Amino acid sequence: MKTIGLLGGMSWESTALYYQQINELVKEKLGGLHSARIAMVSVDFQKIEDLQHQNKWDEAGEALSKAALQVEAAGADFLVICTNTMHKVAPQIENAIRIPLLHIADATAGEIKSQGMQTIGLLGTNFTMEEDFYAGRLTEKHGLEVLIPPKEDRGIVHRVIYEELVLGIVKEESRAEYLRIMEDLRDRGAEGVIEGCTEIVLLVQQEHTPIPLFDTTAIHARKAVEMALV
Repeated sequence: MKTIGLLGGMSWESTALYYQQINELVKEKLGGLHSARIAMVSVDFQKIEDLQHQNKWDEAGEALSKAALQVEAAGADFLVICTNTMHKVAPQIENAIRIPLLHIADATAGEIKSQGMQTIGLLGTNFTMEEDFYAGRLTEKHGLEVLIPPKEDRGIVHRVIYEELVLGIVKEESRAEYLRIMEDLRDRGAEGVIEGCTEIVLLVQQEHTPIPLFDTTAIHARKAVEMALV
C-alpha cells in the first residue's frame, strides 16, 4: 500500500471528511483492521484565506509548497490537496515537490465522463467558478462544457462557503438557495453539477436533489485510494 499525502486544513471540516472516507474505503477494500497509510500536514486556514482575498496567490502558493514538502518528507508517495480553490497554485506546488500530484479536477472529470456526461454545472468559490485554473482544465484537458451561475448567484455561493460552511455552519435557507441555483444550471443544460468546493457536501447531498451531483471530496478520496492500492 502506498502512503497517501494529504495537504489539508482548508478547511479542517472537509479535511476530516477526506481522512474518514479514505480510511473507510481502505477498510472496505481490504477488510479486517486495515486502514490507510497517510502522511498529512494541516495548515492554518485563516492565513491562507487572508492571502486569497488579498490576491497574494504567490505567497499562498509558497506557504502550501512548504507544507507539501513536509508531506513529502513524511514519506508520502503522492500528494492530495484537500481543497478545490487552492488548486489555483497547483503548478507552483508541483514544481516544489518530487512526488506526483493527484489533481482534483482530473479525478472529477474522469467520474463525469464515466457517466457519459458532456455539459456540467460548476459551483465553488468565486475563484473556482470565475478563473481558468479549474473550469479551463475541465474544458481544455477533458473536453467538457462547463456552466457557472450568473454573477449574483455566484456571490451567494461564495458567501455561504466563507461565512458558513468553512465554519461548520449549515443553514436550511442556504441549502434552498443552492438547490435553486442548481435547478437553474439544469434548466440551462447542465446534466449534473460539480460540488466544486470540498465544503459544499456539508450542505447539499444527493438525497436533496434529483440532479446528479459530483462530490469532489468523495471522488478525490476514492481516486486516492485507487492509487494507493495499485
